Amino acid sequence: MFLPHTDADREAMLRAIGVKRMEDLFKNLPGDHLFPELGLPPGMTEMEARAELQGIAEANETVAEMVSFLGAGAYHHYSPATVDAILSRGEFYTAYTPYQPEISQGTLQAIFEYQSMIASLTGMDVSNASHYDGATAVAEAVNMAYHHFRGKRKKIVLSPALHPHYRETVHTYTRDSDYQIVGEEIAFEAAPSELASIIDMDTALVVVQYPDFFGRVFDFSELASAAHQAGALIAVHVNPLALGLLKPPGEFGADIVTGEGQPLGIPLSYGGPYLGIFATREKYVRKMAGRLVGETVDSRGQRGYVLTLSTREQHIRRERATSNICTNQGLMALAAAVYLSLLGKNGLRQVAELNYHKAHYAATQIAALPGFELAFDAPFFNEFALRCPLPAAEINEQLLDYDILGGYDLGQVSADLSHCLLVAVTEMNSREEIDYFVSALAEVSHD
Repeated sequence: MFLPHTDADREAMLRAIGVKRMEDLFKNLPGDHLFPELGLPPGMTEMEARAELQGIAEANETVAEMVSFLGAGAYHHYSPATVDAILSRGEFYTAYTPYQPEISQGTLQAIFEYQSMIASLTGMDVSNASHYDGATAVAEAVNMAYHHFRGKRKKIVLSPALHPHYRETVHTYTRDSDYQIVGEEIAFEAAPSELASIIDMDTALVVVQYPDFFGRVFDFSELASAAHQAGALIAVHVNPLALGLLKPPGEFGADIVTGEGQPLGIPLSYGGPYLGIFATREKYVRKMAGRLVGETVDSRGQRGYVLTLSTREQHIRRERATSNICTNQGLMALAAAVYLSLLGKNGLRQVAELNYHKAHYAATQIAALPGFELAFDAPFFNEFALRCPLPAAEINEQLLDYDILGGYDLGQVSADLSHCLLVAVTEMNSREEIDYFVSALAEVSHD
């Protein structure tokens, strides 16, 4: 149950109606009827109640859901019902874009709150109002760095462990330009220090992922120092949920932080719409693409919200704009803002810890099976690469017979990884589901 009123709020209301205690409101009721024994079952969380109702619904086989361990950039997380309830309010879902601040204060405030929470979560100074998805956010970081150096530095270092779709998007953005993309030729197993060896005085930006595409978590402090010593910028692409547990990139020298915001209250939805997170240092804000909402005061001294530095947007500058990728669908940023506000710092950490511990439990159990082992010896958050005794595509096909969506077939990334499966575990996977997955893997590999 969500109770919005604080103790101070309740005391103020009691004073206003002339009552000292809450109990005094019920003093005229017979005592034996105040707290009757209702015979109700123990309370349940929203997630537990929904799971029980889903179990009842699955008596009809047409609505049965498969157990999923598929991640690779899009994850099955729990979204509180309040998120959809607020998104469905007419004030939000009928609004297109906040061109006129006089009639868009609610939308502008929601974006401002989103920006504030993203800046706090990433440890950066400022966040924009979002991009279309994580891939375009990464590409916009590359554009920003290029324009920051006015095209005098042309080398972009991309980590080979950056999501392959993000790397493809960067190549699409930079096609037919004088950008020089390097780093992807390095082995997947490479440590961050190997990226540092190719940074030089022509490097504009180094892009890494945290946790990376294979789920691994590295300390990029030394890489950031190496980039800064060469005068380059470093961009860190994050899973925002992991930042409930991991050190924010702003604390180890990141200049730009991008991310895929889908884990923050946004459903999988067959691949979109999603949310591209983009945050940076204040000194780079004038080169940042996308809209930015700022807080101000009106002529009466009342707090208000406006679009800030909006002259760079295409609705003003058109072909001279910093970017043609503007604010994402406002509802996606609103969903992330509502999700973060509902969980708060402690709640976000609790969800992150659930992901971490469940993933490590699953990894331990699977690695104990004959023929299975972890592909990389590195810390991970809620996703890990698994080396299998059979091709990953074959294992995934057989898991469908068990109503299980297996992990991501890493053979799609490289032929050398055809026997590797990228497995994601979230708070939605119960211990029983994990154990069932382990037993299914044992049977599939034995067959």
